[in-house]
Amino acid sequence: MKTLFLNPPSYEGFDGGAGARYQARREIKSFWYPTWLAQPAAMVPGSKLIDAPPDGLTVEQVAPLAKDYELAVLHTSTPSFANDAKFAAHLKEVNPKIMIGMVGAHVGVLPMQSMNAAPAVDWVAVGEFDYICADVAERKPLKDVGGLAYRENGRVSFTPPRPTIENMDGLPFVVDVYKRDLTIENYFIGYLQHPYVSLYTGRGCRSKCTFCLWPQTLGGHRYRVRSADNVAAEMALAKKHFPQVREFFFDDDTFTDDLPRAEEIARRLGKLGLNWSCNAKANVPRKTLEILKDNGLRLLLVGYESGDDQILINIKKGVRLDIAREFSRNAKDLGIVIHGTFILGLPGETPQTIQKTIKFACDIEPETIQVSLAAPYPGTELYRQAQEQGWLQIQTGELVDTHGIQTAAMNYPGLQSTVIFSSVEEFYRKFYFRPRKMFSLFGGMLRDPEVMKRRLREGVEFFKFLHERKATAREMAQTAAAASAASASSAGD
Repeated sequence: MKTLFLNPPSYEGFDGGAGARYQARREIKSFWYPTWLAQPAAMVPGSKLIDAPPDGLTVEQVAPLAKDYELAVLHTSTPSFANDAKFAAHLKEVNPKIMIGMVGAHVGVLPMQSMNAAPAVDWVAVGEFDYICADVAERKPLKDVGGLAYRENGRVSFTPPRPTIENMDGLPFVVDVYKRDLTIENYFIGYLQHPYVSLYTGRGCRSKCTFCLWPQTLGGHRYRVRSADNVAAEMALAKKHFPQVREFFFDDDTFTDDLPRAEEIARRLGKLGLNWSCNAKANVPRKTLEILKDNGLRLLLVGYESGDDQILINIKKGVRLDIAREFSRNAKDLGIVIHGTFILGLPGETPQTIQKTIKFACDIEPETIQVSLAAPYPGTELYRQAQEQGWLQIQTGELVDTHGIQTAAMNYPGLQSTVIFSSVEEFYRKFYFRPRKMFSLFGGMLRDPEVMKRRLREGVEFFKFLHERKATAREMAQTAAAASAASASSAGD
């Protein structure tokens, strides 16, 4: 079937692609590669991948393309699902004969609910969807395709689950699809050199973090990997395809889960002369860090999450603060840049622990940080806890506001969602507006005109983002006040 793989249009600047871990607008313009869609696109001859948000494409520009295709595969997420369902209906209006499938963690966890809420969708994938898409595109009857929820005679039927993919080397390279269909200059990540390219060398994560989306929905807790030879072959091809790329990023949940393998791949990358970065846990030993650094590693993206040990225990992070501090000292000593990510509003959060986390971030001094709000995605243990404990402030899809900005989704006794939300701005200001940090950032700008140009643009975007968050904060406060008044009225009755 002539197949269109599509990341639908969304909020302006919304990073909801089939590669973004948490779908929302960022503080500065950020777009991850749609790797999860590029993989099946590489398996369907003659297919096309459209990633609408980075290309700035609107519904009016994309929907007419449905006339030229027999099958459309849409990636969706919890925050974007309602809009994506409307977009699917629009595609059917343009071409009533087109078959539409949806893939992603949201429909995989909530297949029946998703099918009921999106009547224009013919099927959704339950689990990994690479071979599902290939089978459907080959015109196999839906009843014979494992891992599907599909419409049959007005009812939703399910096929048996599909086994987890074990032969990761059997999957085709995604960089060929990137080269064919994407404009790589449209992809930005603030802490990565531009232009960059990201891809996966494996799926799954051994960690059990209660909030993390992919391992609990699509990836699993076994780290299923491609061989070092396979990775090196794709990276050699990527270098040939994209000579302008300044940095390659491995988006595996935790690339350092398998230390000997990480070291082996690093040595291959060193021979290729590549500049690269990856996700890492804050417990990589110094010996491994030395090998990675000697073979082209520039940056590690590290999820510290919190500066409170009890919160780290609550979320099953598997790393203590003392270990994280030692790791951070070693990385800095070796000249490895760290982008640290933190989450406010995790179980056990209090006003005091928020301040502890801000102080911890200032103490370990990563080069840059990202501060997110705890997001209870369906399918995660955090979501189940939030339901059981009555922490949820929102309906399932309301993880972002009407501008695509993350909302504070949970309340705790003694810590309201409005306080958690406002603490994000406080965190950023206390971290970045210190004399030492400002001096460091300005120094980097003065040394490199390209860095200066980029940082000035990002600074404008950052302050615009903070301004828009104030509007969201007002909306949250009004909603909270209305809910409180309604509760008081009900109690009075």
